[in-house]
Amino acid sequence: MGQNALAASGTVSGSKIYPAGLKPRRRSIFLRRILFILVAAAFIFTGGFALFATHVSRLTTPANPAKADAIIVLTGGQSRLDAALDLLKAGKGERLLISGVHPSATRRQLQLATRSDKSLFNRVDIDRAALDTIGNAEESAKWVESHDYARVILVTNNYHMPRSMLEMGRLLRKASLEPYPVVNSKLGEGRWLTKPEAFRVLFTEYNKYLLALARGIVPVKPTSDGMVVVQAAAE
Repeated sequence: MGQNALAASGTVSGSKIYPAGLKPRRRSIFLRRILFILVAAAFIFTGGFALFATHVSRLTTPANPAKADAIIVLTGGQSRLDAALDLLKAGKGERLLISGVHPSATRRQLQLATRSDKSLFNRVDIDRAALDTIGNAEESAKWVESHDYARVILVTNNYHMPRSMLEMGRLLRKASLEPYPVVNSKLGEGRWLTKPEAFRVLFTEYNKYLLALARGIVPVKPTSDGMVVVQAAAE
């Protein structure tokens, strides 16, 4: 009976133990803190996505961009290539790099696909080494540095522009980048919320953008290996 009384008071044989109900209470506090962190993280993630989608939906294609030294287009759609070649034809850059071309695609096939004349396509360089946006940035950096360009127009879709600018900006430290977003469908005024496919693309790209931000903790440098950019040559 006496031992039970001591246990209830929190002492057994001179040693202290937790009062009854203390451990469950601490566990409850711990679980509430975990829940709060998860809810806060979900709120930040959702809010970040809304800001990202709103920013992308407001991007517009410049009507008359200032002239640059060169143009880079990242493969991923016919509209990107057409926009980049139109810029080259308009004299907005001396040369154009098409980054991320499939290894099996020939110069002739690209010329025919874009309906470009031979004189214009002679000012086009082709990168077949890049397999993703990181590779685009690495190969583009090599190309820019080899030509000593100071100002470059970057052409890609609007949803892909934030991540492309982020990856490129890490490597093109001496050259300035001018975004030229290609807009295939209008997503402003919250239209992306009513279009399932647009929502899916934006959500996927947002997650990739977050991963790219996380990669920024580790310094990234261009690799010395890999396929060299193929220079344009008259046929």
